[in-house]
Amino acid sequence: MTAGSATARRPVSFSTAGLPEAQRIALWEDHNAQALIGLRCHTLGPAAFDGTELNLQLEQMHLARVRSNAHVVERPAEVIRKHPADAVAVYLTLVGEAFFYHDDGVFTLRPGQALICDADRPFMRGFSRGLEELAIKVPRPLFRELTGLGSLSTPLVRDFAGGDVPARTFARLIDRALRPEGGEPLDERIALHLLAGMAGSRPINLGTVHLANARTFIEDHLTDSGLTAARVAAGIGISERHLSRAFAATGTTVPQFVLARRLERARALLASSPQTPVGEVAARCGFGSATHFSQAFRARFGMRATDLRRQARAGRLG
Repeated sequence: MTAGSATARRPVSFSTAGLPEAQRIALWEDHNAQALIGLRCHTLGPAAFDGTELNLQLEQMHLARVRSNAHVVERPAEVIRKHPADAVAVYLTLVGEAFFYHDDGVFTLRPGQALICDADRPFMRGFSRGLEELAIKVPRPLFRELTGLGSLSTPLVRDFAGGDVPARTFARLIDRALRPEGGEPLDERIALHLLAGMAGSRPINLGTVHLANARTFIEDHLTDSGLTAARVAAGIGISERHLSRAFAATGTTVPQFVLARRLERARALLASSPQTPVGEVAARCGFGSATHFSQAFRARFGMRATDLRRQARAGRLG
């Protein structure tokens, strides 16, 4: 598998808000055909279509967070011929029930359930009360490499809100990568490994699950200057030994990873909020010592934090 490592790319947002009502569906269809998967869209009832989509193209996967009011989408044979995807689609239902018609029957998907299907087999999906979902497109050659499956003759349903550990961890990673206020870096290799586990064709490596959960816990607690490997291990319910092994497999340690993430967050904060004092930035990123922060920042980025802050202020003024 040759997927990329931790990725922090900028998502692209599309919305029908403010567009002429008569053109919304056509523009929505055009956007999805270019950014995700070609679909035919129909509204339910007299209300104008209202949808927003946050798209994130990774090295190999494409991710999207979709919100809309009630509607139906179809991917019939003629749309597939016009817009072949050569991909497998994964839909994670967050809000609202969704039905899925395909040639073997119908599924009703509730919040907390994931659907994995062949994007080039005809289907229809409906959302009678609107929806919020996460959509993932995985190129078929990559899916075949991951799972050994060339296609999915029958869609798969997994419960990511329940006891399916790979599905729950996968959904958490995708959700955090697509936060509207700013997503977190996604390690595509881990996400793809979890997807292979969800497909049921490969045994899941618990070390990968532990690593993903540990990174999530660390992101949530970066501001805590007392964040240690012991606390991370306790937070995700494993031993320090298992935690250390999971990070060692990636060539790093828990303290090294924590420091790297704190410095990356500090750099982003200095660039986006240059009026914030450097000492405050250090504290907000979990550094108990401003001196330690300054030394670590310069060692990591080859420049002082004050210099980056000055450049960011000059850029904004200019």
